[in-house]
Amino acid sequence: MAYRLKTRKPDTSTQYLISLMLIVLVTITCYFLANLIGYREVALVLLLVVSILAMLFDIFPVLTAAVLSALIWNYFFIPPTHTFHVGTPEDVLLFLMYFVIALINIVLTSKIRNFERKARDKEGREKTITLYNTLINSLSHELRTPISTIVGAVDTIRENDTKLSEEDKAELINEIEIAGFRLNRQVENLLNMSRLEAGVLQPKLDWCDVNELMHTVIRNYRDSATDYKIYFEQNENLPLFKIDRGLIEQALNNILHNALHYTPKGSSIELRVFQSDSGCVFSISDNGKGISESDAAFIFDKFYRGARFSTGGSGLGLSIAKGFTEAHNGTIRLKNKKAGGAEFIIELPAKSMFVTDDELKDEQG
Repeated sequence: MAYRLKTRKPDTSTQYLISLMLIVLVTITCYFLANLIGYREVALVLLLVVSILAMLFDIFPVLTAAVLSALIWNYFFIPPTHTFHVGTPEDVLLFLMYFVIALINIVLTSKIRNFERKARDKEGREKTITLYNTLINSLSHELRTPISTIVGAVDTIRENDTKLSEEDKAELINEIEIAGFRLNRQVENLLNMSRLEAGVLQPKLDWCDVNELMHTVIRNYRDSATDYKIYFEQNENLPLFKIDRGLIEQALNNILHNALHYTPKGSSIELRVFQSDSGCVFSISDNGKGISESDAAFIFDKFYRGARFSTGGSGLGLSIAKGFTEAHNGTIRLKNKKAGGAEFIIELPAKSMFVTDDELKDEQG
């Protein structure tokens, strides 16, 4: 899976240590260059260091560094040197101004950082609320519809049992089955998204016949795809691949469901699987209208539904397919076909094994 790089601020003791060491290092450098740059310019250098520390660390370590830098500047650079006595009123004023500017800089930088942190927290809460509302709105439709179908069909059978023909009963039972499958798919998507976000998903790799896997995916949509033409040409020369069959089946289910849901009835959907240099490649393509560039950039984002696809769907299916693919260290991508339609391609690095006459040959170790 993909992980985002996170930076972490050092603990307080480390901040004190880094701040003091940096002040000492800069002081030593300036001490040997004092005759060239002058003691007043040294104050600007030390003030720059304090300003940089203020942008990186907490207020108290930076405040300690500011006080230390002022005392060091006084003792080693302000005439008379090697004493805390300041020789002229001008230098006294300069020393006091150093303190004031350093303190103002530290306080203002600290306040700005606190403000930015609060703004980020507020933005994060707003995004969380937006995602929560999106999920609730999606599920209120995606869950309510199959539940209503099931309840309505059961009530019809119960109240009109003697009046319904066997054909009517079979049709109602079929509606219950389709609604139950739809309801189960939504619950699975929610559970799978929870597993992905919790970071506990670990693929259980085992040898898999990918031809049989593709037939299973097609059978899963046998009843709901009667208005579509689904093509799959089996390749008998493919080896077994070591993958998590359950995760990849779910990923392919979600992609196929997406193709059935967003292409017109009568469309053709083609499934392919073949071997690559590093593993296996799955492809599901259709001859619909394709995906616009603006939608393609976000098509795998959680809860995202394009402008043309504003009704139906929770926006989780393709996001989960992406997560399951990345759990295998694989990639998933979308491309629009020149002849029209969209193609989703899953590439998985996987070991392969040929089975020939009871002799197993491990092709890739």
